[in-house]
Amino acid sequence: MVFLREPKWARAGLCVLLCLPRLSGQAEEGAPGGEALHYTVEWRLITAGKARVSRSPSGSGWQTAVHLESAGLVSKLFKVRDDYSAIQDSGFCASSSFLTAQEGRRNRETRITFDRERKKASYLERDLTRNSVLLAQEIDIPECVHEISGALQRLRALRLEPGQSAQIPVSDGKKSVPARVEAQQRETIKTPSGPHKTIRHEAFLFNNVLYRRSGRVYVWLTDDARRVPVQIQVRLQFHIGTITLQLEKQES
Repeated sequence: MVFLREPKWARAGLCVLLCLPRLSGQAEEGAPGGEALHYTVEWRLITAGKARVSRSPSGSGWQTAVHLESAGLVSKLFKVRDDYSAIQDSGFCASSSFLTAQEGRRNRETRITFDRERKKASYLERDLTRNSVLLAQEIDIPECVHEISGALQRLRALRLEPGQSAQIPVSDGKKSVPARVEAQQRETIKTPSGPHKTIRHEAFLFNNVLYRRSGRVYVWLTDDARRVPVQIQVRLQFHIGTITLQLEKQES
């Protein structure tokens, strides 16, 4: 089980839920409201974990929460429990985010604060086991930049048709870049929640865009007014492999 020595599947699985860019500006008419989406995480043909993505109103803006937890054999060999939350304003511009990651012996927390007036993002990552700071830095950002949470819901509001694309500012607190998302083609797929007619989208964040690692990210949204993300996939190098999240159920 050499692939379980490091939680690469977990970090990639969390990324696939979080690292999709969103358009700047105000929330669009018809954007989805509060809900909870439950996913099965598959890695190397086995069920590696479960994920839950929820979104709810918070003051004059939005709060997104993501929970990722290992399951089955993977959990017995390498236990993972990641929790991420973020706050956006009414226009989906980032305000703050917070991640706690318990992966094997690793126990870390990461806090990012986005200051629109100063056009700065402050990043702080701590090792809780050693009580030490791993990285503290500040970077320049646009006045309105989008963090990696809430991106699935924002992508749904774009309502891109195959052949259309959008380029937007996105930041993970360590880097700020313009990133492109593209609607590619219509496909019918099967998930634990049933068969779905979808539009496949690709977010271009790997290959030295936001992340150095080589890879590709795809999102299948239902081809209807709700644009529900029923399948999400990140394809990385062979030694890590492909991580696929499929919708099990949806709660409103």
